Amino acid sequence: MAVNGPDRVLIVDDHSLVRDGLRSIFDDAFPSCTILEADSLEAALNTLEQEGDVDLVLLDLNIPDVSHLSGLEALRDRFPATPVVMVSGVTDRKVVRDALAAGAAGFVPKSLKRAAILDALNQVLSGEIYMPELEGDDSAAAEEDAIRSRIDSLTPQQRVVLGHLVAGRLNKQIAYELDVSMTTVKAHVSAILQKMNVFSRTQAVIMAGKIGFKG
Repeated sequence: MAVNGPDRVLIVDDHSLVRDGLRSIFDDAFPSCTILEADSLEAALNTLEQEGDVDLVLLDLNIPDVSHLSGLEALRDRFPATPVVMVSGVTDRKVVRDALAAGAAGFVPKSLKRAAILDALNQVLSGEIYMPELEGDDSAAAEEDAIRSRIDSLTPQQRVVLGHLVAGRLNKQIAYELDVSMTTVKAHVSAILQKMNVFSRTQAVIMAGKIGFKG
């Protein structure tokens, strides 16, 4: 899968060997990408505050200063437009589904081979949600559950606007239909993209289409 490479990525893991391994994947696939590193959630938050936006955060599920998904939740709260991919040796189905429902852009097991990890990251960079294949699990159903959870996080007005996006209407048409300003529509669209963890209207429409959302 060919996608535009990321400009900057933050790797958050308390094990230097894991960070080195993930860094080498980016060095090989995206040699111009700048890699930032942090060994704790606190360091990660400080790095993002100081360095500004990044295209992707790779976050270990188990680092010393987080509990369960608290690290993901903190990053999603402070930097809602930044996709966060969980990277973990844990592949429990409930943990994976909980992470995706909480807004993770993907869940990558550390046991995957390099090529599979790169494919997973490419899927996320192209706006998809990456869900690993787990024994006895229905990945498609889990992805749909995650999408529904994200759409459920929208306000009623945002859901209405998303319905108009799905119908293919432009901002000026939505503004006319809802009798609101273009500025208001743009604000709603921006919030929708952030909450759905996508970067374009097209990606939001595709995601909504996967569960048959019409508004």
